[in-house]
Amino acid sequence: MTDYRKLWSDLGMDLEKHDRLTTALPLIYEEVYLQQPGRPQAMEYFDLVVAEIHSLRIAELVEHRRQGGKVCGAFCVFVPVEIIRAAGAVAVGLCGGSQFWVPDGERVLPRNLCPLIKASVGARLSGTCPYFQSCDLLIGETTCDGKKKAWEVLSEYAPVYVMDLPQMKRPEHLAAWRREVELFLAKIEQLTGCRVTPEKLADEIQLQNRLRQVLGRLYRARKADPVPISGKDVLLVTQVSFYDDPRRFIDKTEALAAEVEERIASGEGVFPSGVPRILVTGTPMAIPNWKLHHIIETSGAAVVCEETCTGTRFFEHQVDETGLTLEEQLQALADRYLKINCSCFTPNPGRIEDIFRLVEAYRVDGVIYYNLQFCHGYAVEYYAVEKALKERGIPVMKVETDYSEEDTGQLRTRVEAFLEMLR
Repeated sequence: MTDYRKLWSDLGMDLEKHDRLTTALPLIYEEVYLQQPGRPQAMEYFDLVVAEIHSLRIAELVEHRRQGGKVCGAFCVFVPVEIIRAAGAVAVGLCGGSQFWVPDGERVLPRNLCPLIKASVGARLSGTCPYFQSCDLLIGETTCDGKKKAWEVLSEYAPVYVMDLPQMKRPEHLAAWRREVELFLAKIEQLTGCRVTPEKLADEIQLQNRLRQVLGRLYRARKADPVPISGKDVLLVTQVSFYDDPRRFIDKTEALAAEVEERIASGEGVFPSGVPRILVTGTPMAIPNWKLHHIIETSGAAVVCEETCTGTRFFEHQVDETGLTLEEQLQALADRYLKINCSCFTPNPGRIEDIFRLVEAYRVDGVIYYNLQFCHGYAVEYYAVEKALKERGIPVMKVETDYSEEDTGQLRTRVEAFLEMLR
């Protein structure tokens, strides 16, 4: 039996502080997830993942490193994980979604900064996140000014590599991004001491495409009425996909999707037929940031889709698998990843087109625009999104919040008023 406290201690973690973090999570999870009526049975696996979030997967990472392998942590969906795995390393997602880590982040970062950035840096500084402690390399990216400067601070505490993402999508910017992907491959090969071959990269491209496909399959099930699975549960599944073993995740999610499809065939749902159907769009939601979904779905509505980085932006668009050479594969990766419509790009009409498409496909009644405080890119882009939605008569409401629970009552009042208007 694994002695996890010794494992955490060997990773250099602050065990006393870590105990405070892990004591709070089960209570939150019980309220938000385990009290939901009629959950699919296959969600038990994802419940286990959260229950053992700092144990089972961490033991796998530690064993991988013991055998000479490397672990890379990424903060953004623009990082091509296929390259990491093709070099024999493990890729895990690292975005911080807990208020617990914010004060440690504020030791080195300004308070008027996005809580996701503060929590991500704070997770490393606090010594309470074994994923950070298990990583041989942290991979940042230049999606916003806050992150660009935060990586400089973080590099004083851990090895950091930054990918330079272009701010526009002109042909010359795609060429620059293609070069950046090539530089990233060279960095990962240097880290691991393993050469990425076309055969290895082809296998990982196919595997990640399968992961995207199974998430797409689960999402499509949410188009049904009644909705066969809660938005909270699907959000959790997507969150888990960032750090779970990809093959195991695919198997478990395929089982969940099959069960949900059986529910559709029998007309079974977790919400009554005809409840307001909500699309959430905006900034990403990292574990354990379930606040908005919980408020919406305990106020009489169903979240049926997320146009976020922990939603459709993560799994839409496949990487072209026809390339036989490394050059062709790197171009295919560059092409696919630059299709993501993040607010860091200017102009960014593709995101509005995505929202329109998803509103129609998921028969959405209203859009809730989720914005983390001090996330300026998404905050400013709300102007264009709101204008476009209102021109088409699609109801929209903006929610700006952080990771704390202090504004929960106020948010619930606003969400309930929005839902009443939809009814």
